[in-house]
Amino acid sequence: MNGFTYEELQAQCAELTRQLVEYETVKRDLQASQRQLTRLFNNLPGMAYRCSLDKDLNPTLEFVSKGCIELFGVAPEYFTDQQNNVMETMAHPDDLAAMRREEDAAIMGKRPYKMLYRVIPDDNSLKWIWDQGECVYDDDGTPLYLEGIMIDISAQKMREFELMQENQKLQGTLEDRYKFGSIIGKDPGMREVFKLIVKASKSCANVIILGETGTGKDLVAQTIHEQSGSSGPYVAVNCGAIPANLMESEFFGHKRGAFSGATSDRKGYLAAADGGTLFLDEIGEIDLSLQVKLLRALESKLFTPVGASQPQTSNFRLIAATNRDLGQMVKEGRMRSDFYFRLHVLPIRVPPLRDRLEDLPLLCAEFMSRYLGEGAPVPNIPGKIRAAFDAHNWPGNVRELQNVLERYMTFGEMVFSDFGIETTDGGHDMDAALAATESCATLDEAMDVVERHIMLKALERNQWRKGQTAADLGLNMRTMQRKLKKHGI
Repeated sequence: MNGFTYEELQAQCAELTRQLVEYETVKRDLQASQRQLTRLFNNLPGMAYRCSLDKDLNPTLEFVSKGCIELFGVAPEYFTDQQNNVMETMAHPDDLAAMRREEDAAIMGKRPYKMLYRVIPDDNSLKWIWDQGECVYDDDGTPLYLEGIMIDISAQKMREFELMQENQKLQGTLEDRYKFGSIIGKDPGMREVFKLIVKASKSCANVIILGETGTGKDLVAQTIHEQSGSSGPYVAVNCGAIPANLMESEFFGHKRGAFSGATSDRKGYLAAADGGTLFLDEIGEIDLSLQVKLLRALESKLFTPVGASQPQTSNFRLIAATNRDLGQMVKEGRMRSDFYFRLHVLPIRVPPLRDRLEDLPLLCAEFMSRYLGEGAPVPNIPGKIRAAFDAHNWPGNVRELQNVLERYMTFGEMVFSDFGIETTDGGHDMDAALAATESCATLDEAMDVVERHIMLKALERNQWRKGQTAADLGLNMRTMQRKLKKHGI
């Protein structure tokens, strides 16, 4: 039998049987591993794949996990039965060249590849795909396969796009528009103020608004509160209008009987601002003893009303404003350094009107429109008045401009001696006011013209403090508010 003995043939048969059993065992193990890998791939959050490469490095999909169903809405066979690079047929035309460059560079450089591109499935939707993988080589370094995974990141890209649009919209608001809340201006200094308002509205940090009297610091504070989305109250306090002996009671409140005249419990400003914003204008007017107590309240959110024994809580956001040099006040011992640093977290400096004269036309148009009423045509300001405005130093800033415009709209061209703005050789204010009454049809109309003039003069004398103006004119606050509304002041 071909030179083999029976025993040798028997031994060869046994060896073949052993090898066959070993082969079947390895085959079963390999199939089990493949099934295990397939299950793993099918449960990955994306589509795992394997592509064979021809000599020109053109890929053909050989394996695709079931993640393709969720990713593209088709079964794996859709990719494997076509015997070509299906992904290139689905890729957005604008992204195809970049995909090929990255893939070829990774294969030749023997490094992993990472690609971000768009695909257009059969339903004509658009998806963003993150594709990363690596090439498999033979022992000679010849590229054989690409193995990797694709993940749908459309939701993240859409969110990025939305954020980009929001940012562009915000930038457009700050760069192109001249109104932010009730604040008007397109001067670079005011645009910087707008940006800081946005920054402050996204934070709970204390804000200090710096600027001369009449620059609109109160409007900045109110805009921060409105832009923050706070549903709490906005409590504005003019510290310069509170007598020193009443400051503690005004801020912290008091209990009945705490002092002479305290006939009932009273809630102070801190309690009133709970959950909202406390705006302290003229913060430099607060004395040292109250600074200590306010500092404690800022740090602990606790305060004790005058005459009470138990502390109360108030969670408020502080915005302060001043026209003083607080740093100099610290050096002179008129402000505590710890109180100063607690206030000076986010400073916003509002430029004076003389440094933003390019905003004059915008401000004039806005104030005249408010005076005349919505929809009314706004008249042009004569050139000689505009020239006088440009030459004026505006010590009273925007508030002074508003007052000047109201006088101009009421009395026409005249000498604004109180402001040092000379436009014509007219007489005094009251003479002009009386002259303006000649066009009135009734006595009531004439009296309104004169009354409005008197109120404006009184407000100027009292630096627009309504309480002091009311007392100066012998009016209670309710009557004062009614007349201000009546005359559009």
